[in-house]
Amino acid sequence: MDVILLEKVANLGNLGEQVSVKPGYGRNFLIPQKKAVPATADNVAKFEAQRAELEKAANEALAAATARAEQIAQLAKITIASHAGDEGKLFGSVAPLDIAEAMTNAGVAIEKREVMMPEGPIHNIGEYEIAIRVHSDVQQNITVVVEAAAE
Repeated sequence: MDVILLEKVANLGNLGEQVSVKPGYGRNFLIPQKKAVPATADNVAKFEAQRAELEKAANEALAAATARAEQIAQLAKITIASHAGDEGKLFGSVAPLDIAEAMTNAGVAIEKREVMMPEGPIHNIGEYEIAIRVHSDVQQNITVVVEAAAE
């Protein structure tokens, strides 16, 4: 299935590129999320007419994401208290939702989906470097300190 991308999609292409994807990916994700449109002759003509407007919107989104990344960089370190055993193992874990809530409470609003934890949730006390991806082109690292909660 050929689609025209309406925004930059990671590992696929940039705004305006015509790419070939599997039909399910196009029908079930790209098109409903308004990240792409089918590459028909009508849609190609409509896209070319709207190209400048879409590029302007993409540049504005990138500028806003850069400003948010600067706010995250100023925060630099957050501390999360969690119940832990004697050996430093947590009763439970620290997941992206916990980090997003802690950062929002610290004054920088982020969403759970923006927290990148490729190794999975945190299960031990310590300091961890976590990536916050606010845009497909903008990523900021933050230090998360997990400590035992005072009982």
